[in-house]
Amino acid sequence: MKKWVRKKYVYEEQSLFTLINQNKHSDDFVHFYNSQSPQPYWISYFSSLIDLEILHRDLLPYLNKTAPASLEELQAGLPFENIVITNALEKVQNELLKGSVLIQFDEKDPAGALVPAEMKKARAVTMPEEEYSVVGPKESFVESLSTNINLIRKRLPVSELQVKEMIIGTLSKTKVSVLYIEGIANEENINTVMQRLRNVQYYQILDSSYIAQIIADNANSVFPQLIDTERPDRASAALAEGSVVILVDGSPHSLIGPTTLISFFSAFDDYFVNWQLASAIRILRLLSVSFSILVTPIYVAVLSYHYELIPKDLMVTLVSSRRVIPLPPFLEALILELTIELLREAGARLPTKVGQTIGIVGGIVIGTAAVEAGLTSNVLLILVALAALASFTTPVYRMGNAIRLIRFPFLFFAELWGLLGIAMASIFLIGHLLRLTSLGRPYLEPIYPPRINDLKDAFVRLPLSWQSKRPFFLKAEDVHRFNGREANEKKDMDE
Repeated sequence: MKKWVRKKYVYEEQSLFTLINQNKHSDDFVHFYNSQSPQPYWISYFSSLIDLEILHRDLLPYLNKTAPASLEELQAGLPFENIVITNALEKVQNELLKGSVLIQFDEKDPAGALVPAEMKKARAVTMPEEEYSVVGPKESFVESLSTNINLIRKRLPVSELQVKEMIIGTLSKTKVSVLYIEGIANEENINTVMQRLRNVQYYQILDSSYIAQIIADNANSVFPQLIDTERPDRASAALAEGSVVILVDGSPHSLIGPTTLISFFSAFDDYFVNWQLASAIRILRLLSVSFSILVTPIYVAVLSYHYELIPKDLMVTLVSSRRVIPLPPFLEALILELTIELLREAGARLPTKVGQTIGIVGGIVIGTAAVEAGLTSNVLLILVALAALASFTTPVYRMGNAIRLIRFPFLFFAELWGLLGIAMASIFLIGHLLRLTSLGRPYLEPIYPPRINDLKDAFVRLPLSWQSKRPFFLKAEDVHRFNGREANEKKDMDE
């Protein structure tokens, strides 16, 4: 049996007639001869790929009533755009597989006319599910690439918005579009993205997640190096800042890069509320993530090595909660953490209503039973539940997954060396983040290297009128968003 990849090298030795006969092995391929029309013709197509309404409403009535003398006359008369006349076999096969109809006047003709009649089925634009916000737009990307580009162009109706398309995937032939604003986006960032996409060698690209993993600066890092968003407003805002956006046909998510660690803790609806509230919520997210990573390891470290750090009043509570627990703090914490992860994973994989029930009822039942059975203390159960709740505050789902994972190395280091182990794990983590880059840009900016201007929209969000310059790490060609001095002047109507 020959491998499929060898077939593309056989096209030069085939004829169009042979190619059609090969396609006949598939039951959804139609090869039909109509001898009753004024000009008899052969028509070939994949019935599962074309819109039959277009075929019977627009194409067949014309063919059955007219008698074009040549394919060129047929091309001029048909009410279709982008009709192609070709004898290139690979072109014919690719277009048939995209939903085109092949028309020939003689079955042995070396060339044919390809009429686009692709079936376009896509779900309607709906509300975001992963990045839902109370205020602001309620549209999300869908699986149709053209629809997603339309959602962005509606928000950025400027001719400088450029769209560059390419085909990736030896089997899937997936359309991938790179978007940027000419005159704002840094040329080096654009070239980096385009070059990495051209170098992709993979057999199928079914979602933007494949692209995010393949073109990442460090594929072995648990931290995402491109922002994954389903919101067209966030993607449009990133383009206006000077970022590069990647859209993949068939994926309801876009990729934004380059990015920084702080960007993953900024929800886009932070910009829809006043700056004081947005800053407070952003600080709360950062504290919640730190709490989620450290609280269980600190519990294990203190109970295993550092009893002297526990206040006397709290010591009484801890001793009474652990007096019947047969397991050491590390195993107790590990079992509870794994249980939380099991419940979370089960809830995510089951249907929505069942998953919610499993998450709530399972957590209550298992937690209560574990405490009553003396397998865990009620104090640790509360801490683990709070840590799990705090990990959900990250606005970007992929960063939440990374936070869930890095808790376990901290837990093991705490068991081995106590607070010293937590400090060592923190050093390893910070060292990794310092080396990490996103499309060649520093991942920890504006912390390192320090950028005072970018701190205006990092840990806090200062008033929009104060943010007259674009982020420094993007190296935008036009660094000014607007005239900051004029924006801060308050003029009355009579002035």
